[in-house]
Amino acid sequence: MVALAPHAGSPPRHPSAARRPLFRRRSAVPGFALTLGTTILILSLVVLIPVSAVVIRAAGMTPEAFAAAAFSRRALHAYYLSFGASFLAAMVNGVFGALTAWALVRYSFPGKALVNAIVDLPFALPTAVAGVSLAILYAPTGWVGGFLAPFGIKVAYNPTGVLIALIFIGLPFVVRTLEPVLRDLPIDVEEAAATLGAGRFDTIRRVIVPAILPAWLTGFALAFARAVGEYGSVIFIAGNMPFKSEIAPLLIAQELEQFDSAAASAIAVVMLGVAFLMLLLINGLQAWARRKT
Repeated sequence: MVALAPHAGSPPRHPSAARRPLFRRRSAVPGFALTLGTTILILSLVVLIPVSAVVIRAAGMTPEAFAAAAFSRRALHAYYLSFGASFLAAMVNGVFGALTAWALVRYSFPGKALVNAIVDLPFALPTAVAGVSLAILYAPTGWVGGFLAPFGIKVAYNPTGVLIALIFIGLPFVVRTLEPVLRDLPIDVEEAAATLGAGRFDTIRRVIVPAILPAWLTGFALAFARAVGEYGSVIFIAGNMPFKSEIAPLLIAQELEQFDSAAASAIAVVMLGVAFLMLLLINGLQAWARRKT
């Protein structure tokens, strides 16, 4: 048999040409490469590069200097107050934020729009204004502080004031995270549980809590992260006394005012590491809660 020669005018075919698809598959969402590249660029400029600069600055210290700055008695007490008060504030907001979200979603009552606006107030209010307002309110001569002073209860200028300020700024995160989940949770599920003989406590424990637990953990994590980094609303009501009411962000600011950027970077790296580990733990709990549901 005589092999047919290719047409004289046709270019030679590459060996892999037969394996190439005639049309490249297109993504259902256009612009994936552009959006992903833009996202990575923005995250690098806004998050990764500043955090890396702090870590690199602290890495330039000797181990002895790093330990002396990051783990001094003053710094350890500031860590304890910052993370402890943030955790307690997030727990309080987790309870009362869930109740507030439940009331806003499940019930209609006069002044509901006003309550919604009040919940969002910490988002829009400058932190300095919030701190001054809380200090005036809870000071020994304030409306609430003056009422509590005769009973020996002091709120302002001690760790209790720090807790009050962190609760104030963290409540909206829990409420706004839970609201969409509660709206999507049908009332029929609760009625079905009641018809099967479940009491109110059993319905909450076996029906409502498993459904909202991942969202609740998300709101808790957001409130905790917001409280750990809070500065403006705390310094006006805390008193800022070392070993008593001094938070870690304030200690970092004081080290910078003394032109000791290395010590400030060391404290910041410790806060960054602890906050990252706690958020990683909370994210793991979220994943576990989703698998359970």
